[in-house]
This record gives sequence, structure tokens and C-alpha cells, in this order.
Amino acid sequence: MHYDVIIIGGGPGGTTAAKELAAGGKKVALVEDRHWGGTCLNCGCIPTKMLLGATAPLGLLKAQERLRTMKGSIEIDYKALQNRIGRFLKGSSQSLAKSLTAAGITLYEGRGVCTGKGQVAVRTDSGEESLTADTLVLACGSSSASFPGLAPDGDAVLDSTDILNLPEVPESLIIVGAGAIGLELGDFFGAMGTKVTIVEAAPHIAPTEDADIAKEMERAQTKAGRTCIAGVMAKSLVTRDGQAELTLGDGRVLTASKALVAVGRTPNTAGLDCEKAGCTLKRRGFVEVNASLEAAEGVYAIGDVNGLTLLAHAADHQGSYVARRILGEEQGVYVPGPVPSCIYGGMEIMRVGQTAKALLAEGRNVSVSQVPLTLNPIAQAAGSSGGFVKVVWDGDAIAGIAAIGHGVSHLVTVAQLLMIGGYGPEKLHEVMIGHPTLDEIVPAAIRAPRVAVTA
Repeated sequence: MHYDVIIIGGGPGGTTAAKELAAGGKKVALVEDRHWGGTCLNCGCIPTKMLLGATAPLGLLKAQERLRTMKGSIEIDYKALQNRIGRFLKGSSQSLAKSLTAAGITLYEGRGVCTGKGQVAVRTDSGEESLTADTLVLACGSSSASFPGLAPDGDAVLDSTDILNLPEVPESLIIVGAGAIGLELGDFFGAMGTKVTIVEAAPHIAPTEDADIAKEMERAQTKAGRTCIAGVMAKSLVTRDGQAELTLGDGRVLTASKALVAVGRTPNTAGLDCEKAGCTLKRRGFVEVNASLEAAEGVYAIGDVNGLTLLAHAADHQGSYVARRILGEEQGVYVPGPVPSCIYGGMEIMRVGQTAKALLAEGRNVSVSQVPLTLNPIAQAAGSSGGFVKVVWDGDAIAGIAAIGHGVSHLVTVAQLLMIGGYGPEKLHEVMIGHPTLDEIVPAAIRAPRVAVTA
């Protein structure tokens, strides 16, 4: 069967590209080997946020208890929560598949493998079907990464998919890796009563953020009763006598009921054979692309598989760009703009654009302006006003906006739009921000005095 475009991968990037291409009159095939909606919907962003949504009232109650304005208790039915999430994910995946079919897209369930230029084989347990196309789009995503000595075994040592399916809440949990996945799942299980220990090899937790953000996050983790160990390598992690046993590089040995390996993501290029379509793989297995996201003549690679930005909304954004390019509506190179990212939980991190440390490494003229969340009435009303919002300046231009605190993920879009619009202090009068809102804290941080940063 011949198509205008074959897309391998039914996650956010692949489905967005497929819908826009089909709407533009292209004959599109979409190949997915696991579940429609990809990792994000089925075992990543969405189930994790549903877990955190269930424990959010516990944090609100504790905040009001500290202020002596409320008292009581909340009991979470973990099994009922798991059942609700399972039903929601199954229904959402099925609904997505139906919407793709209704859009005129042909769906293939199986492993998509490149067999030549413009050629794809869809492999299943029952056989193989050969397809051809004028253009291929690789959108096959990523999976949990591991390192030698730190491989999940499905017993006491788990990856981020395994841990979502635990039949009961563990008494104790070691988390190796303090990025978004580790911090979010640590927040949930910590709220459920699990004794949580977070281990990070980098100098501080939340290693992609500036040190001041990380310090505030560690303070919140410690206050919540969780242990953070940073700057120490994990040497080995194994199941021994039914427990997870972690040996650190400094000789310490930690044990817990379960352990989570959350050390990043690896591209799903093993067995893809994209080299047969003319593509080149980089050292870690990501597909190499040019400034227009082309991996080879007639081949594009989008989302996690190209390694540029491992976020679902980045895949969606890239998928839309590639669709427009194939339709002839886009001529320029891919420009992502300031990329938004969030870490969710009781204490959240939001960032759009660059960190101060990244700019300093480039030798830029860096300064920072910031204000504490204590100045915001909505943060005060929630009883959780710890944290701050900061603006990172590259000379006189806003290069990044970051925040840490309760609910600051809600600031990500206003921060992005103010940044894209170049709304420095001299332009902020053009924008009316609602009052009282959490949003008000962002322009306040833009107007705040700047302090030069040198290290």
C-alpha cells in the first residue's frame, strides 16, 4: 500500500502531524506498536498528574493546619485511584484512535521498521505488511533509560512504568534520579506515607535548574520528611532478599521496599533500522536531524527520538511544523521559541527559556531579578507562599523566567507569552494582568531590581 506520508509513532508528535497532514489532503498512515497516545498518555505525563491530583488536597489541608484555620483528615483509596486512572487511560487511548480514523488516517498496530528509502514494514506476531510512502516521519519516542548496574529487574527495582502499576503503596522507596520523573513520583508516594530517599549524581537535585531553585526544592523535600542525597554516584542497585539495595559510590548502602530508576530517557531506535532510510544515529541512539528536522531526504524525525527536547509538547510543536513543511506551508527552519517546562507536585518548578548557569557558561552578561511568593495574595490564600519567581536577563533582554512554589506550573503560559512579546519593564503597561491572580507575580519579577550574576 502506498501513502503520501507514513508516520511511525502514535504519541503527541505523530498524532498531531497525522491530523494536520490529513486535514491538508494527504493520504496518511500511522503506525504504533504499543498504545495510541504514546508514553505521555499511557504511562507518563497523564497518569502521573492524576496521581498528584489525588494527593493535592493533602497538601492544602496541611497548609491550612499550619495556619490553624482548618483541621481534619483525608484518606486516599489507592486501589480505587488506580482503577480510575486505568479506566481513564484506556478510554482516552481508544477515543484518540477513533478520532484519528475519523480524520481519514489509516492506523496500523505493530512495530514500524524502515526497510529502505520510503519503505516501512509493519511487523506483528502474525506477520508483516509492507508499506511505501513519499515521506516518512519518525516519531517513535523514548523509553526509560538505565545504566550498567542500575537496570530495573521488575522485582524490587522498577522503572517509571513499573512503579505506576504497583498493587500497593510501598513502605519505603529509593529514587535514583532527581529530575521531573523522580521528584514527581517521590512527591506522590511521599504524600501516601512512603519513606522516600532521593539520590542524584549531579551536585544538586533538579539538576537542569539553577542552584537557587534546587536549594528551595531540597528545603521543601526535607520539610516533607524526604531524604535527598546529591553529588554522589549510584554504583549498583539490585534486588536482594526481596528488598532494593543501593550501593553508593562513597560506600554507603541503602535499602528500601522498592527502588525507582529515573535517570532519563533513551530513544526507541533499537530495531527501527532507520539507517536503511538514510538516517544517521548519534552516539546515544538519537536520530540526527538538520535545522528543518530532516533526518534524510524524504525523512523527518520529531519529538524524543531526535533528542532535541524530550517533552510531549515539544513533540507536538515539532509535529505541527513538519506537517506544515510537508504541505508546503512552511519554508523556514524550525524555531521552537522559549521552551516551557514544569515539575509538578506540592512544590512545583516552572521555567521558560534559559537558566542563568547556561548563559554564564556561554560567557553572557547575566543578571537576575526576583520576588518572593509571599508578596502574592493568591499564594497567601492557599497557605503555601514559600518560593519565588525570577527573571534571567541576558543584557537587557529576558532570556528566561523560572519559579518555584505551590501552583507555579500555572504561570508557565503567561511567562512564555510575556517573554515572546518582549515585555520588559518599559512595555508591561501594555498588558493588563487580572487581580488577584498568581499571574501578577511574573510582571512583578520583571520589574524587580536586577542583580548581576557571575557564578
